[in-house]
Amino acid sequence: MDLLVPLYRIHAPPLAPADVALRPPIGPEHDAVAAWVDSAFGAAWASEARVALHNRPVSLWLAMAGEGPVGFACFDATARGLFGPIGVLPAWQRKGVGALLLQHVLAAMRDAGYAYAVIGAPGPGDFFKRHVPAMDIADSQPGLYAGMIKPSRRA
Repeated sequence: MDLLVPLYRIHAPPLAPADVALRPPIGPEHDAVAAWVDSAFGAAWASEARVALHNRPVSLWLAMAGEGPVGFACFDATARGLFGPIGVLPAWQRKGVGALLLQHVLAAMRDAGYAYAVIGAPGPGDFFKRHVPAMDIADSQPGLYAGMIKPSRRA
């Protein structure tokens, strides 16, 4: 079931932990970011990441630790006003990185002029409801992703 988030209820995102920085990627990083998303989270999310990287302004944010990404989130990739995907490497989960990305990117959507965001087919719906004022959208299954061509597995 999709979720609806009233962005006017999103406040300033919390500060990042000292070992994590949030930022959009710059042009020369776009191919590397798409390749990283593909290797860490799969072809479908890499496809959405590429769309967000082509938006102007870029609608993808990275969580960086040291020299490398540990998470990402984007919006306006599958459809305008749609948040996601969001992914955090397993070693960085449950450390606040996902919540930070979620709140930061939703605030970016609000600042871009959106009143509401839709989180389409969220996997861990409880995660979103814990961190932002998200509510179920009735009758939203199968939703936007119905009939989607699935990427083939590499041999």
